[in-house]
Amino acid sequence: MMSNAIGGPRRYLEDQIRWRPLEIVFWLATLLPFVLTPNYLVLASQIAITALFALSLDLILGYAGIVSLGHAAYFGFGSYTAGLIAKWGWGEPLSGLAMAAAAAGLLGYFTSIIIARFRHLALIMITLGFGLLLAEAANSASWLTGGADGLQGVRMWKLLGVFQFDLYGYTAYTYALLVLALAFLLARRLINSPFGLALRGIREKAIRMPAIGAESPTHIRKVYTIAAAMAGIAGALLAQTTETVSLETLGFQRSADVLVILILGGAGRLYGGIIGAIIYMVARDQFSGINPQYWYFWIGLLLITVVIFLPGGILGGLARLRPAAWSRA
Repeated sequence: MMSNAIGGPRRYLEDQIRWRPLEIVFWLATLLPFVLTPNYLVLASQIAITALFALSLDLILGYAGIVSLGHAAYFGFGSYTAGLIAKWGWGEPLSGLAMAAAAAGLLGYFTSIIIARFRHLALIMITLGFGLLLAEAANSASWLTGGADGLQGVRMWKLLGVFQFDLYGYTAYTYALLVLALAFLLARRLINSPFGLALRGIREKAIRMPAIGAESPTHIRKVYTIAAAMAGIAGALLAQTTETVSLETLGFQRSADVLVILILGGAGRLYGGIIGAIIYMVARDQFSGINPQYWYFWIGLLLITVVIFLPGGILGGLARLRPAAWSRA
């Protein structure tokens, strides 16, 4: 009897980890821009970076129920870390990425001590306030960050000593896509583990979790630190592939945009942030080309439509239509 009780959750997690044909097709499709749209590889690299940022937010929002309006703080912190390291003479991409992840993760750990104590409206205000404070601090420290003019003088070395970051985006997209894939594998393993199940329990009813031995504050601190490090990696990728860093990376607008992306794709679904990033970035590119001043109108209309007709996001809607194919997306 005890064996069956233990085997149930174990079999469930093993089933969740198992790869499906649709997932394999999706990841193979990410290689198509190299062949079909080589002129849009720069945009493709931006989509991959944004998808990674959305994935980091999904870990805390979609799975732990932590609503954040200041997640760009870690994105920007990682971006400035990687940019400053390169400006000061160390332009090796991979080590810069690792240092940015460590810096953002450390910042995330210290802030998580406060975050883990609050829920709901107080939490939203705290994350928003922290993001605004960090953005203003970066603006004030113009001697370090470049202020409103942005961080200049970022020079990256060749990736692995061979591949140069060019204007066409071949190296940038390859680099960003590989990092996204590795981060996705980590997140996939994380949420389909006992730790991931505990996070979902915290999302549904945090007050009951200590009764089964899962302390909510401890789990929140862990996942928040991981999400911050992942966001820092996304920010570092942006700094390295564009060789510049602006205050916008820390701004509220970026936090709001990634939240919109997650709502579009579907929070609490690993592929939600990725699908949302693709739709949002392509729509922004097309709408801004049609009307550079009012493209946000169309984004707002798209968001309203999704929220009304697909409250679980695009993947949530697909899951209702074909549960067997999309229920674990």
